[in-house]
Amino acid sequence: MIASADVRVGDVSGLLLRPDGARLLYVLAHGAGAGMRHPFLEVVAQRLAERSIATLRYQFPYMEQRGRRPDPPAVAAATVRAAVIEAARVAPGLPLVAGGKSFGGRMTSTAQAEQPLPGVRGLVFFGFPLHPPGRPGDSRAEHLARVQIPMLFLQGDRDDFADLKLLKPVLKRLGDRATLHLVEGGDHSFHVLKRSGRTDAEVMGDLVDAIAAWTSRLDCSPRAQ
Repeated sequence: MIASADVRVGDVSGLLLRPDGARLLYVLAHGAGAGMRHPFLEVVAQRLAERSIATLRYQFPYMEQRGRRPDPPAVAAATVRAAVIEAARVAPGLPLVAGGKSFGGRMTSTAQAEQPLPGVRGLVFFGFPLHPPGRPGDSRAEHLARVQIPMLFLQGDRDDFADLKLLKPVLKRLGDRATLHLVEGGDHSFHVLKRSGRTDAEVMGDLVDAIAAWTSRLDCSPRAQ
């Protein structure tokens, strides 16, 4: 169980997958509509383990309580912080990255923008939700200017939560802190059109390869903490 000092959060569940010889731990948050056991996150965790990257998945309180409405940002950010602290406790000495799918990734960056997450060297987003479908805008990304660690954005170019004409200028303003990895033909769930000739398994391999390569370049020395 993951406990937060914030009384509005309480205890939530977590799942640690740590392969032998792990070099890094990714604190991985779920999206708004599905919990930590969603098949997408299950596959992510398994495929990252094959690349010596451990994962700690966890629930947000509303999902733990089987609610439908996501937690307010303050509660979600407190949960992210509690999960990061728990990750350092259960895997002492492993460098940390954090992030997640859609809502979970945005709540992680929100927490980081408010106050740096202890020991986290970078953020990894699966489909950063820049705006609701059909309502383009970039106000959800304003807090990213206050994030001072590297960020990897994994995005499908058909993602209706992130118009690339809006996302690319946001990332350009972030400079060297932001890296964009595009999945050609991918939607918000990284499904690609059949005519692409690619399978979901191949796309997942592309995503985890991108994470493995990007994290290998992070500064994980003690002074970087």
